[in-house]
Amino acid sequence: MAEPLLQVERLHKRYPVAGRRGALLHAVDDVNLSIAPGESLGLVGESGCGKSTLVRLLARLHDPTEGRITFDGQDLAAIPAARFARHPLRPAIQMVFQDPTDSLNPRFTAHDSIAEPLRLLRGLGGAALQARVAEVAAQVGLPPELLARWPHQLSGGQKARVGIARALAAQPRLLILDEPTAALDVSVQAVVLQLLDRLRRELGLSVLFVSHDLNVVRLLTDRVAVMYLGKLVEVGPSQQVFRAPRHPYTQALVSAIPGQGPRIQLVGEVASPIDPPAQACRFHGRCGSATDRCGREAPAWHGMGTGSTQHLAACHFAA
Repeated sequence: MAEPLLQVERLHKRYPVAGRRGALLHAVDDVNLSIAPGESLGLVGESGCGKSTLVRLLARLHDPTEGRITFDGQDLAAIPAARFARHPLRPAIQMVFQDPTDSLNPRFTAHDSIAEPLRLLRGLGGAALQARVAEVAAQVGLPPELLARWPHQLSGGQKARVGIARALAAQPRLLILDEPTAALDVSVQAVVLQLLDRLRRELGLSVLFVSHDLNVVRLLTDRVAVMYLGKLVEVGPSQQVFRAPRHPYTQALVSAIPGQGPRIQLVGEVASPIDPPAQACRFHGRCGSATDRCGREAPAWHGMGTGSTQHLAACHFAA
């Protein structure tokens, strides 16, 4: 089996809480995951569960509190985010952000947005830069006549293509997609998702795909990781996880997909991420199957299968 391109080990991100001395908000808590070369991994969970914080740690936009982020054999977590901006591995990890309108500089034309990472990360200029901009614009289906336009002159789908072209320009090996179609009209979403899937396969990219749309995740990813209150609770092949989810939280998420049977209604309130108890299941206050054990003992991972087919769940009753 090929070595993972990205290996995350015991990754944490904690923030101090204003007005509460010593209190910490656990945004990402003891996360372990890997992405193989050419693999597409989905990341799902409710809003506020820590998905966006996690992807910004992996893209090295934020510094972790502790843990390792090993990319191609090198621990990137040991490199401060401010220094990583000029690191030789910076071009290898690129990100497509959630809202193309907010993520594009309004003072840059489409051409300039695509060219900027080529200047900064690849040192290109002159004819070589122009040729690469034209090449990547063609890859994402962006007509040449649109390259001279400003963001406000582009449609939502066109701005999304500029954002994708900008991320692909530096020829990354890992592409992080943070809800890339959430801000688009439904009619445009399918076109952009098909484009991303085609580019992943043609370019042999590894992809981390964050989305609330579980049907899209099921169709476009090889494996899926489910996150709840800063922790991963289930990881496995996408078809297995959606066909037979093993964690009660994943079961509730999957039940919300139309046509998946009766909807599982969660009870109770989401626990606070501020100084959560270490020896408890984060989900036990909302779980219909919880016992006293769940409130006093953190669950271990239970799994079946090996390698890329391994299906894991952090639940006392997953076995």
